[in-house]
Amino acid sequence: MDAAVWVGIDWGHDEHQVCVLDEKRNVVLEDRMRHSPEGLRALVAKVLSFCAPERIAVAIETPRGPVVDAFVDRGVSVYALNPKQLDRFRDRHSVAGAKDDRRDAYVLATSLVTDSACFWEVRVKDARVVELRELVHLHEELRAERIALGNRLRDQLLRYYPQVLELGSVYNDVWIWKILGAAPCPGSARKLSRTRVAQILKKHRIRRLTVDEVLSILRAGALIVAPGVTAAATRYIAALLPRLQIVAEQTEACSNDMERLLDEMQEAPSEGTDMVRVEPRDVQVVRSLPGVGTHVGATLLAEASTALHERDYHALRTLAGAAPVTKATGKRSGPFALVIMRKACNERLRDAVHHWAFATLTRDAKARAHYARLRARGHSHGRALRGLADRLLAMLVAMLRQGELYDPSRRQAA
Repeated sequence: MDAAVWVGIDWGHDEHQVCVLDEKRNVVLEDRMRHSPEGLRALVAKVLSFCAPERIAVAIETPRGPVVDAFVDRGVSVYALNPKQLDRFRDRHSVAGAKDDRRDAYVLATSLVTDSACFWEVRVKDARVVELRELVHLHEELRAERIALGNRLRDQLLRYYPQVLELGSVYNDVWIWKILGAAPCPGSARKLSRTRVAQILKKHRIRRLTVDEVLSILRAGALIVAPGVTAAATRYIAALLPRLQIVAEQTEACSNDMERLLDEMQEAPSEGTDMVRVEPRDVQVVRSLPGVGTHVGATLLAEASTALHERDYHALRTLAGAAPVTKATGKRSGPFALVIMRKACNERLRDAVHHWAFATLTRDAKARAHYARLRARGHSHGRALRGLADRLLAMLVAMLRQGELYDPSRRQAA
């Protein structure tokens, strides 16, 4: 790393602490800047006053955000560090565990000088990759909110109206929400007309239950509850249902946006050469794999764009949590080494790859055979899925290197 000025930035929500070192590791600037357009411009200007942008290296704990963008836009090299590693570097300067913003900024700058291999350079990504990543994050937040609202709805129904849960999932079945809107309590279920139920079932294409079966379940014997419980729970559910409906609509819209963006990335290449790009062929390769749907494909391309762009299998399996962690020390060395699941990884990517491996079991005979072999060796379901995911990632990188789509016949022949 050919740098003359080393900068450590301890970023915050309101203010950012900066420490600048010269070539001899002397502190030449310590300052605190507010998180505002003026503050960020002043921060960049002060750092650039020491030398040319290409001779400056900035260390920070996050790989994205306005602070990172402000320096990258001016041609300054920015290097990110995991906060857990920063905690270990901090112990070099204070065994007592002292911690403050000034010390963290100084530790970041000095660590970049002595241990630059532990940092990774932040690279500009294609604008569509950034948009896709935000859609993936939004989809995850909407899903979590939907589960939370569904838990509240289920808890209220268990208090006075548990027979509704026999109809299906109150988390995902929109038609059950419509039934609850028309008949929010056992008393109103007795007055619910067959025509209304038939309209709801027809609109949502429900064929596994007939009108008579739905009415029979709803009109089953009611629970004996204390006075006021039914009225209170009904009012609570009336407030929950519109929120569930809105979250469901937003989740569907988010999925449609992800699919539209993937279609665009598959058709036209991104502009610019000095960035992490996702080529149209890469999108086609990822989407051709069995078990890769819209959400899994979007997560792979958004969260692992750098590893896929560089065709780096080892970085990809580490980032996805498929690479195990070995602890070989003392009596646990050699054949007695302890091998455990990797937890230091990208959780969104790990979940997506887990679902991909599970979905592949029903679509690919080779995947089922490999999973069965791992289970026969005594591995748990989770361990076998991680082994299958590791093999799928290796296959994905090989396909990307050759630029070939998934061919089941060729896989069987191999």
